[in-house]
Amino acid sequence: MSEAIFARLLKLHPKIIDLGLGRVKSLLDRLGNPQRNLPPVVHVAGTNGKGSTVAYLRAILEAAGLSVHCYTSPHLVDFRERIRLGDELISEPELAEIIGICETANNGEPITVFEITTAAAFLAFSRQPADYLLLEVGLGGRLDATNVIENPLVSVITAIDYDHQDYLGDTLTEIAREKAGIIKRHVPVVVAVQPDEALEEIERVATKLSAPLHVANRDWQSFEQHGRMVFQDERGLIDLPAPILPGRHQFDNAGNAVAALRVIGDSRVLERHVEAGLRSVEWPARMQRLNPGTLCQQTPPDIELWLDGGHNPAAARVLAQAFSELNDRHSRPLVLVWGMLDTKDAAGFISAFAGMANRVIAVTIEGEAHAIPADSLAYTARQNGLNSSTADNLRSAFAEACQIKPAPRILICGSLYLAGKVLTAQGSK
Repeated sequence: MSEAIFARLLKLHPKIIDLGLGRVKSLLDRLGNPQRNLPPVVHVAGTNGKGSTVAYLRAILEAAGLSVHCYTSPHLVDFRERIRLGDELISEPELAEIIGICETANNGEPITVFEITTAAAFLAFSRQPADYLLLEVGLGGRLDATNVIENPLVSVITAIDYDHQDYLGDTLTEIAREKAGIIKRHVPVVVAVQPDEALEEIERVATKLSAPLHVANRDWQSFEQHGRMVFQDERGLIDLPAPILPGRHQFDNAGNAVAALRVIGDSRVLERHVEAGLRSVEWPARMQRLNPGTLCQQTPPDIELWLDGGHNPAAARVLAQAFSELNDRHSRPLVLVWGMLDTKDAAGFISAFAGMANRVIAVTIEGEAHAIPADSLAYTARQNGLNSSTADNLRSAFAEACQIKPAPRILICGSLYLAGKVLTAQGSK
């Protein structure tokens, strides 16, 4: 049912992305402004690490026995993933009800899917009390539909890099300006490790709004030491277990979450809850090792199968570093099953794996109008010095990868849309 709703909503606006707050503010006004009756909000923007940071926050807060609403995007398998009410995804009947209410209030006016979904989410969140609402920006920040929130508890800006330049600008300063648009007057801001020009712009915006800044590697630190995570700020040092999500970059993402919680200062959240959250966090399609399922059953048991939805050059560099470290511990050929959309920088993404991946098998993401054709991706990989071929579909790509000897480490990458199709085929939710 939720996918049918999604398809119907696509007809309400000729563009999937059309940044601006006018339409969503108008709809929310007709709905009675539910965004003014929400639990305390943690608002999260950034290029990479937003979803992981939200996942750590949710895991830690829930470990403390607190109720947490979440709004994230895009979804991987089920549209309902975008709206989490407490520890459950929104039900199909309630989703249908609130979307219907929003459609009636909107009265056929142009509005994007993300905008009407955001309004519907606020309506759902306003109906059910919770201790916190974790609110992830969809795209950018300043003109994102989530930015109608007037007084969040804390704003978080994760790592900024190049992505969505058509909408956010061609320089890191311009992109940072859009991300920093979520900063509100006098509201504290937790800032991840940033390029200098991005940090300078964030500082400029925060100073103008008298928003206290808590900047990584200046006001707080999070790093790996002897296989554990160390977090340190002006309040002291915490020795924590390493995050269960793989990759060195997860120490940064977990640090964002811990820093935000330290700024909030909720006495109900103790160090043992932070430890439990780092050990229990889940975030699909972010360097995820796939367990047995429909796809894995087709691969020999000695082959590793990994999935990651990162889709910009910065994400690719982080991913390449993580798999380089994996290879240092246990060497085996790395094979990429690669699909991307034409709104992304394919050359910038695949260049991160030059000299590292043994083979790239390019696929066209099925059912996506903006999918880059497999032969074009394979050509781009070859232009970057990578051995590449094409496959008609995912199953063919796996069959080809499984013939490589010795048993390879297969990474499916390049798009959250591709990741969603993998998880669907795998039988995952």
